[in-house]
Amino acid sequence: MEVITEGVNNINISSSTETYKKNRIQVSNTKKPLFFYVNLSKRYMQQHNEVELSALGMAISTVVSIAEILKNNGLAVEKKIMTSTVDMKDESRGRPIQKAKIEILLGKTENFDELMAAAAEEREVGYGDEQS
Repeated sequence: MEVITEGVNNINISSSTETYKKNRIQVSNTKKPLFFYVNLSKRYMQQHNEVELSALGMAISTVVSIAEILKNNGLAVEKKIMTSTVDMKDESRGRPIQKAKIEILLGKTENFDELMAAAAEEREVGYGDEQS
């Protein structure tokens, strides 16, 4: 048993996991609704002060929409936009294809915390009206 515990304690995590970012959201345009990602982005910005939205192919428009909603509501500012192409394998035909990729890094605005507090207060007042 001690050998197993020692082995687990000495595990060397490969460099591929080092590229994992805690504040990255990989957006799909089929799995979740748009406002799921908008609300998740707000939560990530509260925790990490910035969020990186990432998408491939057809989901790129969803990422742009999320970023624009956050910016238009005064919650986020663009820090960086990166575009690239990624080599992938077409599962139906088995041949390599290229997909467009976008990564948008958003940061909190100066009044982010005030806006979030005001929104939370509005929700609390709304719930109070429903209960009476």
